[in-house]
Amino acid sequence: MNRYLEHANMTVNDLEKAIDFLTTAFPDFRVRGGGDNANGTKWCHLGTDDFYIALSDRKHPFTGDRKGHRVNHLGFAVDDAEGIRERLLAAGYKEGYKVGPHPHRKRIYFIDADGFEWEFVEYFTDDPAKRNDYSQEK
Repeated sequence: MNRYLEHANMTVNDLEKAIDFLTTAFPDFRVRGGGDNANGTKWCHLGTDDFYIALSDRKHPFTGDRKGHRVNHLGFAVDDAEGIRERLLAAGYKEGYKVGPHPHRKRIYFIDADGFEWEFVEYFTDDPAKRNDYSQEK
């Protein structure tokens, strides 16, 4: 079975800034749906037909015991990490964690307006053993 990120659900401080960050990184993303909940929170599903990020503004009431929990980062496999880097830098976003070169992948990290870190990884091989080789990580 193929596994992939179908969606992630995140609460953000500014819905429009989150949408701007993600559509700058991924120009093919679109708002698939959204609106206002009965409690006054704004939400949207942003992505493609195959996957999306569910975003809610800060007023969204948490359910369960999530107090103090934080999303560290979400990672996306991409075709052009350098193109994403150029677009995000040009839009004024800051790079996050920096990693050295690796023969089988390129990883970049960026910080959005809410302080979330996003990883974008471009693989140069289809071989899982090479993709998941951490011995050459610098």
